[in-house]
Amino acid sequence: MIDLHCHILPGIDFDGPPRLDDVLEMGRIAAADDIRQIVATPHIKETIHPAEFLRDQVRRLNEEFEKNGISLEVLQGAEVNTMVDPSSFGEYTLNGTDYLLLEFPHSHLPKDAVELVFNTVLDGLSPIIPHPERNPSIVRRPELVSDLVKAGALIQLTADSLLGGFGPEARECSLYLLERGLVHFLATDAHSPDWRRPILSRGVKAAARVLGEAAARRLANENPASIIAGKPLHD
Repeated sequence: MIDLHCHILPGIDFDGPPRLDDVLEMGRIAAADDIRQIVATPHIKETIHPAEFLRDQVRRLNEEFEKNGISLEVLQGAEVNTMVDPSSFGEYTLNGTDYLLLEFPHSHLPKDAVELVFNTVLDGLSPIIPHPERNPSIVRRPELVSDLVKAGALIQLTADSLLGGFGPEARECSLYLLERGLVHFLATDAHSPDWRRPILSRGVKAAARVLGEAAARRLANENPASIIAGKPLHD
């Protein structure tokens, strides 16, 4: 499997793993869960980390995984908040492709959300919206996601949301989006070896109860593989 959204770089995010030992344990957990590639997606929000700095951090982490016998490849990416200047979006795409993990505020969906997605597409990028099922505006009106998809967005659910890890409302919203074909990826959004761990398989099993096994596995295998290769998704 491929995890498109993971906070695995040490000491970068205030809510991420502080030490290399934590990251190595996250790597072991992910590898044991049959995750073979992870896109490192540090927050680009209050602190604007230079892309070259993140590239160096990814290189060093891959060296550490190899040294410690952890069969896991880390790729460069970021989780870019919509408050960031759109002119810099292109510096923070996933694995150097045109795909961008674009995060809306946790508190609400802005009134200009559809316009922002549309303008991002016009700029030649393909926005992926992470964890909409945890956004209060979307929990209240999950049909809003359809407008984002029509404007050109792809949608990523948090695997643990399907298991109730973010509460019953996020779980119900996740099921609504799955049932209506509005989900393109599952990812862990992991931050720690102890909480929000890098485990995808349980979310895939939960999705399979809604979509069937082949379609559920596509959310963690074929679709993410297309993204990191810079290719379009196939129905």
